[in-house]
Amino acid sequence: MGAVVATASLLPSPGVPKQAGRSRIRPFRMRLKIPPIARPQRVTADYDFYDVAVRKADVEIVKGLRTRVWAFDGRFPGPTFKVKRGRQVVVRRRNRLDVPISTHLHGGEVPWRSDGHPSLAIEPGEVYDYVYPNGQEAATLWYHDHLCHQTSRNNYMGLSGLYIIEDEDESDLNLPKDRFDIPLILQDRDFRPNGSLRFRKTVDQLLDQIYLVNGVPMPYLKVSARKYRFRILNASHSRIYRLALADGAPLIQIGSDQGLLSAPFPTTDLLIAPAERIEVVVDFSNYSVGSSIVLEDRAGTEVTGVAKPVMRFDVASVEPDDSSLPSILKPVEPLLPGPGTIEREFVLSKDFDKNRWVINGEAFDAQRVDIKPRLGDTEIWTFRNASSMAHPMHVHLVRFQILDRSDGPVSPGELGWKDTVRVDPSASVRIIMTLRGFSGLYMYHCHNLAHEDHSMMGQMQVLAAADGPAYAGSRESEPPGSFVCNLPA
Repeated sequence: MGAVVATASLLPSPGVPKQAGRSRIRPFRMRLKIPPIARPQRVTADYDFYDVAVRKADVEIVKGLRTRVWAFDGRFPGPTFKVKRGRQVVVRRRNRLDVPISTHLHGGEVPWRSDGHPSLAIEPGEVYDYVYPNGQEAATLWYHDHLCHQTSRNNYMGLSGLYIIEDEDESDLNLPKDRFDIPLILQDRDFRPNGSLRFRKTVDQLLDQIYLVNGVPMPYLKVSARKYRFRILNASHSRIYRLALADGAPLIQIGSDQGLLSAPFPTTDLLIAPAERIEVVVDFSNYSVGSSIVLEDRAGTEVTGVAKPVMRFDVASVEPDDSSLPSILKPVEPLLPGPGTIEREFVLSKDFDKNRWVINGEAFDAQRVDIKPRLGDTEIWTFRNASSMAHPMHVHLVRFQILDRSDGPVSPGELGWKDTVRVDPSASVRIIMTLRGFSGLYMYHCHNLAHEDHSMMGQMQVLAAADGPAYAGSRESEPPGSFVCNLPA
C-alpha cells in the first residue's frame, strides 16, 4: 500500500492553489449536491427510452464563479440512471459539442456497438442510440466518455455519471434506501482565477489539489443519527484515495464494482483506485446531534504527514431507522479454474523511447486484435506490472474475481465481483473470468486516463459460443462515425 500511495497518489501541499483564490475554495463551505435521477422520455412494453443532449453548460463549482463544462443534459456530474434488472434501456445521445464523443457504460454487459469503443465516435451534430439490456445483477456502474486518445480531456470537462442497476434480491435485504442511499462521486480538479477548468495533457498522471464530491469542492452533508448507504465512485484521472473517517470510526464495506459482497467488511480505511466503486454503510447513530465527522484522504500521509479533507458529515437530527445490515449479503461463489481454463499474461510497462505506456510491449492499434476469447470460456489473466506506477486495469464486458496478489493478500473488500483491479508497482495480480454476454470487439486498458490516452489499451475480439450470446434479440443500431483511431503525434 505504501508503494501505491507514494508512487501513484503522492499529494502536493494540502493548501489550495493561488490561481483559484484561497478565499473562494475552502472545505465545508458548500452543501453536497445529489445528481438528479434521469427520467425516460418514453416507456414501451420492450424498453425505456432516454434522450440526452451532450452540451456545454456553465455551472457553479467554485463559489461565486461560473465554470464551463461539457455535460450530459447540462449536469455536472451527469444525471444518475436507476434501472431495473432485465428491463432494456435505450439512451439516445445527441452530440451538441464541437468535438467527437463516445460514451462507455463502465461495467455494463452490452452489445459491442453500444459499449463506447474509443474509435466509434459520435461526431458533432450526430445522434446515436445506445442499447443497454441490463441483464446483470444489481450493481453501481457508471458512464463516461471513452474517445480515442481524448478520454482524459473529455472526462475532465465533465462527461461522466452514475448508472445503477437494481434487482429484487438486493431490495429484499432492507439496506438503507431512498434519501439514505447517497452517491459520492470523487474527482480532483484545478481552476483558473476566472473559475474555468485548467486541464493539462500529461503522459504519467494528473493529480489536482481541489477535491470534488458530486461536483462540489470538499462539501458538507447534513445527516440524521442513523445508518446511511454511500456508493463511492473514484472518477478521478489518476488519483488513488485512501478514505477514512477522521475519528477512526468504521466504514462497513458492503459492495464492490459489480455488486454486493458476500458479507459486510468493517474497516477503518478504504483504498480506491480510478474507476473502482465501493459501497459502504456508515452508522451515525452513535453521534449526538451537532457532531461533525470528516471523511478524509490519507493517501500520501507517509510522505506529507497530513491527511486531506474530502467532505464532512454534520449530524443535524434524529430519525427512526428501520433499515438493517444483515450478516450475509449475497452469495459470491468462487470461480475456479478447470482443465480447459485458458491463461494469458499482460505485462504493463512504459516505452521510454516513445514516451508512452504499453501492454506486452505494444501500443494500442485500432487495426490490431490482440486476443480472441470465446463466450463461455473461463480464463485466468495475469497482469504483471513492470513499472513504478500503479495501473488500475479495466476489462470491458466481463466481470471477474481476483485470485491472488504477489505483494500481499487480497483484501476482503476485493473478494466480490470486479471489473477494475489495481495492479501495484512491480507486482502481479491474477484474475479469473468466464466470458458471457455478447460477441464483438471490446477493450481492456489502464484506467489512469493519462496512461489510457497514451496507448495503454488492447482489443479483444470476443467470439460467439456455439449456442450464441446469452442475451438474444437485443436491439442495436449501426455504429456512428468512422472506424479510425490513429496514434497521437
